[in-house]
This record gives sequence, C-alpha cells and structure tokens, in this order.
Amino acid sequence: MIKWLNLLCIALLLLSCKKAFTPSGALLDNSRYLVIDGAINTGNDSTFIKLSRTKTFDKHIVIDRETGAHVTVESDANASYPLREISAGVYSATPLHLSNSHQYRLRIKTAGGEEYLSDFVVVKNSPPIDSVGFTAKANGLQIYVNTHDDKNSTKYYRWVYTEAWRFHSTYESFFDGSAPRVNYVYYCYAKDTSSYIVLFSSAGLNKDAVYQAPVTSILPTSEKIELRYSIEVKQYALTPDAYAFWNNVHKNNETNGSIFDAQPTDNQTNYHCLSQPGKLVVGYLSAGSVAKKRIYINREQLPASYNPSYGFACTIDTLYYEGGYNILADTANYTALGGLYYSPFKPFNAPNAVTYSTRDCADCTARGVTKAPYFWKP
Repeated sequence: MIKWLNLLCIALLLLSCKKAFTPSGALLDNSRYLVIDGAINTGNDSTFIKLSRTKTFDKHIVIDRETGAHVTVESDANASYPLREISAGVYSATPLHLSNSHQYRLRIKTAGGEEYLSDFVVVKNSPPIDSVGFTAKANGLQIYVNTHDDKNSTKYYRWVYTEAWRFHSTYESFFDGSAPRVNYVYYCYAKDTSSYIVLFSSAGLNKDAVYQAPVTSILPTSEKIELRYSIEVKQYALTPDAYAFWNNVHKNNETNGSIFDAQPTDNQTNYHCLSQPGKLVVGYLSAGSVAKKRIYINREQLPASYNPSYGFACTIDTLYYEGGYNILADTANYTALGGLYYSPFKPFNAPNAVTYSTRDCADCTARGVTKAPYFWKP
C-alpha cells in the first residue's frame, strides 16, 4: 500500500509538476505503472485520454508517454467507440453524444500487450457555469467560478482550466543578423494549463451552489497580465467516489507542498489490469458532459500598482563595426554573438554603431508564438 501511494504521487507530479526535485528511498522505483488521465465526455465535446508511465526520477522530469495503445469506450449495451492517438500518448474521439441512461467504461490494450479495464461508471453531467470572474487584490489576481444546480444533484465539482495571454518583448527588434526582419517578433501569445486539483463540495450546504470558488491566482508581477489575459474554465460533476479520490490527492499535494506529507489512505482507482491482476494502476475514470466558460481580462481593468515583469534583466549594448552600416559583411561580430543578432534600434552616435540585445529581450518567440490562438478575440 505504501508503495502504491508513492507511485500515485509520482504519476501526478509527472502530469502536472513544474519544478524538478531530487527524490530518495522508495521513490526510486524502477517499475513502470500505467497512468490514465481523462474522462469520457458524453456530450458535445471531444473525449481525451492521456496515457503515461511512472518512472524513476532524475534531474529532469519528462512524461514517459504510452504510445501505440488501443483505447476504446464501451457501454453496458455492448456498443464500443474507438479513440485514436492524436499525439504521443494522447487518445481522442470526436463528440460521442452518449445516452445518459447507460453506463460506460474504458478498455486499454497497450502496444506491449497489457490490457486494462475500468469499472462501468454512471453519467454525471455538469450544470452550466454561471460565471467566471476575478478580484484584483494587493497580492495578485484571484480567478473564481460561480455555479449552482437547481436539482441539488451535483454536489461534487472539479475544475480544470487553460490560460492564454498576449505579451511583448522588452525591446523591438528590426534586424536578426542576416537581413532586415520580415517577421515581427514584438507581440506574442503564450499558454498554460492547470497543474493543481481544484475541487468543491456542496454536500454539507443547504443549497447545491458554489459562490466565488477560487480557481487560480496570478501574481501582480506576472507577464500573463501585461497586456491581455484569457482563461477557459471547464467544470466536471463528480460522483462521491470520484470526489473522494481527487480530494485525497488534493490533500496530499496541498498540505505543505511536499510529496512526503500525509498520503491518500487507500487505493481508490476504478481501473484494473486484466493481463496481470493486482498490478497497480494510477487514475480514476468519470463520465459526463462538461460545462465551460471563457473570460478575457485587459490590463486597463487591473490596478496601476500591478507591475508585470519578465523575471530576467534586459540591457542594450552597442556594437561597433567597420565598413559603414553593413552588418551582413561584419561576420566576425555576428559569429561572436552566437549567430543571434538583434537590433532593437537603428544605428546611433556613429555611422558604424548599432544597438543590440539578447534574444529573450528582443524576440518574443523565445517564449511564445506570434500567431493568435484560434479562439482569441481582439
């Protein structure tokens, strides 16, 4: 049981951790157990299932994706719906529009011949999200969600989110070392996904309602809120068993930020390994429709005291060269800059001088893309 608890933490960290750490003891287990992340979407959205493996940690945390598997949704009416692998370890099906009157399970056969099967699960549809809002506090931006169920039948909620934001580099770049710049690299877009478990239960309340449940927070110095920020929140309705599973994991991850704190009390997974009974599996399957809502936040809506920064220092230096303003001929200096040459400004002070900076400071594509996301609104 202790071994399973440690492996559960490893798997969740593989899926969501952003900082490397050095484990010891029982965490240095060479076994590779299957991690199953995702839910069956019975409504109008696609279903996504991610498969990976637990692995021994080293200095670099890399998800060990499980590729080449056959993944199928099955109903208790003997219908089946195959998923296809759309990227390494990610399996998807277009909207299935499944009946709420049936139960569903997931069957997985790996490329190595292992077979896994979940229990049948009931359909638990999410009520609509009433609103997603924000509160600008001195210590940062707090994003929250409001929802309710007039039928008092949901009671257990889970939220995940995706973020996108528009930002710019510190300096504008008009030259890249080989020719005048064609692609404008001052404004870019970046994105991120939720890495924490966000839950709420109204089971002890008089009404099945959620008021300003915290979803995520953003520091007042974050680049995310430099120009424009967007967040899409997805809401899942959980069964009591599914909520208990995620709540135990949530408690473990949130106690003190250490994987060595209080662990989940028992193995609550509803997956089973058919080819090797008793083999550990990490994950919990749910099924149902998902509610979602997106909002945009402009810089003008936030306090003037918020001061987004880049997390690194930017400077401008001056490069002097021979032969007039002809950097293409100045191959020695170009090579000395590591093949990256950025000229935020035109030559100044002398006909043989030009200002330059590093790529991080003069090219937003160092950490983003110039093309706006498909959903982005001006």
